[in-house]
Amino acid sequence: MPAALVTAVLAAGTTAGPATGQGRPVFAPVRADAADPARALYGSENRTMCTQRHVVALTFNAAWHDEGIDAVLNELHRRGVPATFFLTGDFAERHPGAARSLAAAGHGIGNHSHSHPHFASLTPGERAAEVLKADRAIRSATGVEPLPFFRFPYGDTTPQQIAEVNALGFADIEFTTDTKGYLGTAGGMSVQKVVQRALDALRPGAIVQMHVGMPDGQDSVLDAQALPVLIDAVHARGYEIVDLRGILGASGGRP
Repeated sequence: MPAALVTAVLAAGTTAGPATGQGRPVFAPVRADAADPARALYGSENRTMCTQRHVVALTFNAAWHDEGIDAVLNELHRRGVPATFFLTGDFAERHPGAARSLAAAGHGIGNHSHSHPHFASLTPGERAAEVLKADRAIRSATGVEPLPFFRFPYGDTTPQQIAEVNALGFADIEFTTDTKGYLGTAGGMSVQKVVQRALDALRPGAIVQMHVGMPDGQDSVLDAQALPVLIDAVHARGYEIVDLRGILGASGGRP
């Protein structure tokens, strides 16, 4: 999407703007068209992939600092395993080199809002601004076309907010389980607990949420440390790790 179009829609989304007869804000679609495969995912949280195959997708959120990214990328490369990274726009602006390295490694890049707010506390226009400002920052930092995937901060969704994101051309992609590695050892987590949380939720089409970086004051990036153990454990249970982009019919590990 051209930067000028992003800017125009962003500006429109932050005003009171026109409304439908039902009083809902109008959001001009900025991605989707009639042939867009993401449309099949609209209207849903999409917390699993629709499949009966023993496959699982790994996803990482990036909103804090960039520690752990090199370790995660190295392990994914060493094992030939795909992942999808959901970046905040703020992260992309502060760590453009890290954002670019994720895209350069061939992994999918999704949108996790710009500043990671609680969406329920925002107006529809402010929510649109969060999505589109992040889209612009991610494009600038990575130099690639991001996926039409949006993940709500804190995993908090409502049907209305999903409809707003869909109208902007994004499917909502949430998760089957969060490993909670971001809590760190100070929060009572360990590599073993991280892995066990993922395994407890293992089912056909599961989507695992992990994190790179840590909140300020945390001591280690447990999800990065747990990744090799988790990959081994998933494979040992007869599951294949596939590319989440397969739900769009894109290349790489189709569900």
